[in-house]
Amino acid sequence: MDEVVLLKRKLMDAANKSYNSGIYTYTNFLSINELSIYHSMKNDLSFVHSETFGGNESCERQVVQFGDKENLGYEGIYPISLIKIEPLTPKFAEELGHRDYLGALMNLGIQRELLGDIFIKEKEAYVYCLSHISDFISDNLESVRHTHVKVTIFNDDFDIIKPELKDIEIIAASPRIDAVVASITKMSRSQCLELFSSKKIYVNGLCMENKSSQLKEGDILVIRGFGKFIYNGSGNETRKGRVYVKLQKY
Repeated sequence: MDEVVLLKRKLMDAANKSYNSGIYTYTNFLSINELSIYHSMKNDLSFVHSETFGGNESCERQVVQFGDKENLGYEGIYPISLIKIEPLTPKFAEELGHRDYLGALMNLGIQRELLGDIFIKEKEAYVYCLSHISDFISDNLESVRHTHVKVTIFNDDFDIIKPELKDIEIIAASPRIDAVVASITKMSRSQCLELFSSKKIYVNGLCMENKSSQLKEGDILVIRGFGKFIYNGSGNETRKGRVYVKLQKY
Protein backbone atom coordinates (compact mmCIF):
# COMPACT_ATOMS: atom_id res chain seq x y z
CA MET A 1 0.00 0.00 0.00
CA ASP A 2 1.18 3.53 -0.77
CA GLU A 3 2.88 5.06 2.31
CA VAL A 4 0.85 8.26 2.09
CA VAL A 5 -2.43 6.34 1.93
CA LEU A 6 -1.32 4.16 4.86
CA LEU A 7 -0.42 7.19 6.98
CA LYS A 8 -3.74 8.88 6.22
CA ARG A 9 -5.55 5.71 7.24
CA LYS A 10 -3.59 5.50 10.53
CA LEU A 11 -4.37 9.14 11.32
CA MET A 12 -8.06 8.66 10.60
CA ASP A 13 -8.17 5.46 12.68
CA ALA A 14 -6.57 7.26 15.65
CA ALA A 15 -9.02 10.16 15.30
CA ASN A 16 -12.02 7.82 15.14
CA LYS A 17 -10.81 5.84 18.16
CA SER A 18 -10.48 9.01 20.22
CA TYR A 19 -13.90 10.27 19.16
CA ASN A 20 -15.78 6.98 19.54
CA SER A 21 -14.11 5.77 22.74
CA GLY A 22 -13.75 9.10 24.52
CA ILE A 23 -10.02 8.71 25.11
CA TYR A 24 -6.80 10.38 24.04
CA THR A 25 -4.97 8.63 21.23
CA TYR A 26 -1.46 9.25 19.98
CA THR A 27 0.61 8.54 16.90
CA ASN A 28 4.27 7.62 16.86
CA PHE A 29 6.74 10.39 16.05
CA LEU A 30 6.04 11.78 12.59
CA SER A 31 8.67 13.30 10.32
CA ILE A 32 8.22 16.78 8.93
CA ASN A 33 6.95 15.29 5.65
CA GLU A 34 4.43 13.12 7.51
CA LEU A 35 3.34 16.09 9.62
CA SER A 36 2.65 18.00 6.42
CA ILE A 37 0.25 15.23 5.40
CA TYR A 38 -1.43 15.47 8.81
CA HIS A 39 -1.85 19.25 8.42
CA SER A 40 -3.30 18.76 4.94
CA MET A 41 -6.00 16.51 6.50
CA LYS A 42 -7.13 19.03 9.13
CA ASN A 43 -10.57 19.47 7.54
CA ASP A 44 -11.15 15.70 7.39
CA LEU A 45 -10.02 15.34 11.02
CA SER A 46 -11.95 18.33 12.32
CA PHE A 47 -14.57 16.18 14.10
CA VAL A 48 -12.04 15.69 16.93
CA HIS A 49 -9.51 18.13 18.38
CA SER A 50 -5.89 17.38 17.54
CA GLU A 51 -2.52 18.99 18.11
CA THR A 52 1.16 18.07 17.97
CA PHE A 53 4.16 18.11 20.30
CA GLY A 54 7.67 16.73 20.06
CA GLY A 55 9.16 17.53 23.46
CA ASN A 56 9.81 21.24 22.94
CA GLU A 57 8.67 23.89 20.49
CA SER A 58 11.72 23.58 18.24
CA CYS A 59 11.31 19.85 17.58
CA GLU A 60 10.94 18.79 13.97
CA ARG A 61 9.63 15.29 14.70
CA GLN A 62 6.34 15.36 16.60
CA VAL A 63 3.55 13.18 17.98
CA VAL A 64 -0.10 13.90 17.13
CA GLN A 65 -2.56 13.89 20.03
CA PHE A 66 -6.26 13.38 19.35
CA GLY A 67 -8.66 14.57 22.05
CA ASP A 68 -8.83 17.58 24.39
CA LYS A 69 -9.70 18.48 27.97
CA GLU A 70 -12.93 20.26 27.01
CA ASN A 71 -14.45 17.07 25.61
CA LEU A 72 -12.71 14.41 27.72
CA GLY A 73 -12.62 16.19 31.07
CA TYR A 74 -8.93 15.77 31.82
CA GLU A 75 -5.54 16.78 30.44
CA GLY A 76 -3.82 14.45 28.04
CA ILE A 77 -0.22 13.48 28.70
CA TYR A 78 1.97 12.92 25.67
CA PRO A 79 3.74 9.54 25.93
CA ILE A 80 7.14 11.19 25.49
CA SER A 81 10.27 10.81 27.62
CA LEU A 82 13.61 12.56 27.37
CA ILE A 83 16.80 10.57 27.78
CA LYS A 84 20.27 11.94 28.35
CA ILE A 85 23.18 9.93 26.97
CA GLU A 86 26.57 10.83 28.41
CA PRO A 87 30.01 9.20 28.43
CA LEU A 88 31.09 7.22 31.47
CA THR A 89 34.53 8.79 31.16
CA PRO A 90 34.19 12.24 29.51
CA LYS A 91 37.96 12.73 29.29
CA PHE A 92 38.32 9.85 26.82
CA ALA A 93 35.01 10.26 24.97
CA GLU A 94 34.93 10.49 21.18
CA GLU A 95 33.43 13.40 19.29
CA LEU A 96 30.01 11.95 18.47
CA GLY A 97 27.41 13.27 16.05
CA HIS A 98 23.70 12.86 15.38
CA ARG A 99 24.25 9.82 13.16
CA ASP A 100 26.34 8.10 15.81
CA TYR A 101 23.61 8.36 18.47
CA LEU A 102 20.82 7.49 16.06
CA GLY A 103 22.76 4.51 14.73
CA ALA A 104 23.48 3.19 18.22
CA LEU A 105 19.79 3.40 19.15
CA MET A 106 18.57 1.77 15.95
CA ASN A 107 21.15 -0.99 16.39
CA LEU A 108 19.14 -1.94 19.48
CA GLY A 109 16.27 -2.77 17.13
CA ILE A 110 14.39 0.47 17.77
CA GLN A 111 12.37 1.81 14.84
CA ARG A 112 12.91 5.44 13.83
CA GLU A 113 9.24 6.30 14.43
CA LEU A 114 9.71 5.62 18.15
CA LEU A 115 12.42 8.29 18.39
CA GLY A 116 12.05 12.05 18.21
CA ASP A 117 14.65 14.77 17.81
CA ILE A 118 18.23 14.40 19.02
CA PHE A 119 20.00 17.42 20.53
CA ILE A 120 23.74 17.37 21.16
CA LYS A 121 25.37 19.56 23.81
CA GLU A 122 29.13 19.14 23.99
CA LYS A 123 29.65 15.48 24.96
CA GLU A 124 26.04 14.78 25.91
CA ALA A 125 23.05 13.92 23.76
CA TYR A 126 19.40 14.45 24.64
CA VAL A 127 16.92 12.24 22.80
CA TYR A 128 13.12 12.34 22.84
CA CYS A 129 11.51 8.91 22.64
CA LEU A 130 8.17 7.27 23.27
CA SER A 131 7.92 6.58 26.99
CA HIS A 132 7.42 2.83 26.68
CA ILE A 133 10.94 2.32 25.28
CA SER A 134 12.86 4.61 27.65
CA ASP A 135 13.61 1.84 30.17
CA PHE A 136 14.67 -0.50 27.36
CA ILE A 137 17.16 2.11 26.13
CA SER A 138 18.45 2.72 29.65
CA ASP A 139 18.96 -1.01 30.23
CA ASN A 140 20.54 -1.83 26.87
CA LEU A 141 22.46 1.16 25.48
CA GLU A 142 26.02 0.64 26.69
CA SER A 143 28.10 2.38 24.05
CA VAL A 144 27.98 4.79 21.13
CA ARG A 145 30.71 3.85 18.69
CA HIS A 146 33.64 3.11 21.01
CA THR A 147 32.48 5.34 23.86
CA HIS A 148 30.88 3.68 26.87
CA VAL A 149 27.82 5.63 28.01
CA LYS A 150 25.18 5.87 30.69
CA VAL A 151 21.54 6.86 30.22
CA THR A 152 19.35 9.05 32.43
CA ILE A 153 15.57 9.25 31.91
CA PHE A 154 13.50 12.42 32.32
CA ASN A 155 9.73 11.93 32.11
CA ASP A 156 8.66 15.55 32.55
CA ASP A 157 11.60 17.94 33.07
CA PHE A 158 11.89 18.85 29.40
CA ASP A 159 13.03 22.42 30.08
CA ILE A 160 16.55 21.09 30.48
CA ILE A 161 16.98 21.63 26.73
CA LYS A 162 14.51 24.47 26.26
CA PRO A 163 15.42 26.26 23.00
CA GLU A 164 16.46 29.90 22.97
CA LEU A 165 15.21 32.17 20.20
CA LYS A 166 17.71 34.45 18.47
CA ASP A 167 16.50 37.70 16.92
CA ILE A 168 17.86 38.25 13.42
CA GLU A 169 17.23 40.79 10.69
CA ILE A 170 17.88 40.25 7.00
CA ILE A 171 17.43 42.28 3.84
CA ALA A 172 15.27 40.65 1.18
CA ALA A 173 13.97 41.68 -2.22
CA SER A 174 10.40 41.42 -0.90
CA PRO A 175 8.33 39.61 1.78
CA ARG A 176 7.62 36.83 -0.71
CA ILE A 177 8.67 33.48 0.64
CA ASP A 178 11.19 32.80 -2.13
CA ALA A 179 12.88 36.15 -1.49
CA VAL A 180 13.05 35.53 2.26
CA VAL A 181 14.38 32.00 1.75
CA ALA A 182 16.99 33.31 -0.70
CA SER A 183 18.25 35.84 1.86
CA ILE A 184 18.35 33.33 4.71
CA THR A 185 20.20 30.70 2.69
CA LYS A 186 22.30 33.23 0.73
CA MET A 187 21.20 31.55 -2.49
CA SER A 188 19.97 33.14 -5.68
CA ARG A 189 16.22 33.15 -6.24
CA SER A 190 16.70 30.59 -9.03
CA GLN A 191 18.79 28.32 -6.79
CA CYS A 192 16.00 28.45 -4.22
CA LEU A 193 13.63 26.84 -6.69
CA GLU A 194 15.39 23.55 -6.02
CA LEU A 195 14.55 23.84 -2.31
CA PHE A 196 10.86 24.24 -3.18
CA SER A 197 10.83 21.47 -5.78
CA SER A 198 12.64 19.07 -3.44
CA LYS A 199 10.06 19.78 -0.69
CA LYS A 200 12.43 21.36 1.80
CA ILE A 201 10.31 24.44 2.60
CA TYR A 202 7.52 24.27 5.20
CA VAL A 203 5.22 26.97 6.57
CA ASN A 204 3.16 26.22 9.68
CA GLY A 205 3.76 22.51 9.16
CA LEU A 206 2.65 22.40 5.52
CA CYS A 207 5.03 21.69 2.66
CA MET A 208 5.18 24.90 0.64
CA GLU A 209 5.54 24.62 -3.13
CA ASN A 210 4.09 28.03 -4.02
CA LYS A 211 7.22 30.15 -4.08
CA SER A 212 5.31 33.40 -4.67
CA SER A 213 3.17 33.28 -1.51
CA GLN A 214 3.51 36.02 1.09
CA LEU A 215 4.63 35.21 4.60
CA LYS A 216 2.36 36.47 7.40
CA GLU A 217 3.51 37.67 10.79
CA GLY A 218 3.79 34.74 13.18
CA ASP A 219 4.31 32.13 10.44
CA ILE A 220 6.69 29.31 11.32
CA LEU A 221 9.14 28.79 8.46
CA VAL A 222 11.27 25.65 8.24
CA ILE A 223 14.05 25.35 5.66
CA ARG A 224 15.45 21.83 5.78
CA GLY A 225 19.18 22.05 6.34
CA PHE A 226 19.08 25.71 7.38
CA GLY A 227 16.83 25.89 10.42
CA LYS A 228 13.48 26.92 11.83
CA PHE A 229 12.31 30.54 12.02
CA ILE A 230 9.41 32.69 13.20
CA TYR A 231 8.56 35.41 10.67
CA ASN A 232 7.96 38.69 12.51
CA GLY A 233 7.15 40.88 9.53
CA SER A 234 8.97 43.30 7.27
CA GLY A 235 9.90 46.90 8.04
CA ASN A 236 11.48 49.81 6.26
CA GLU A 237 12.78 49.71 2.71
CA THR A 238 16.34 50.35 1.62
CA ARG A 239 17.16 52.97 -0.98
CA LYS A 240 17.14 50.21 -3.59
CA GLY A 241 13.63 49.10 -2.66
CA ARG A 242 14.62 46.01 -0.69
CA VAL A 243 12.97 45.36 2.68
CA TYR A 244 14.20 44.62 6.17
CA VAL A 245 12.75 41.33 7.43
CA LYS A 246 12.61 40.42 11.11
CA LEU A 247 12.91 36.80 12.17
CA GLN A 248 13.53 34.71 15.24
CA LYS A 249 15.64 31.59 14.80
CA TYR A 250 15.34 28.51 16.99
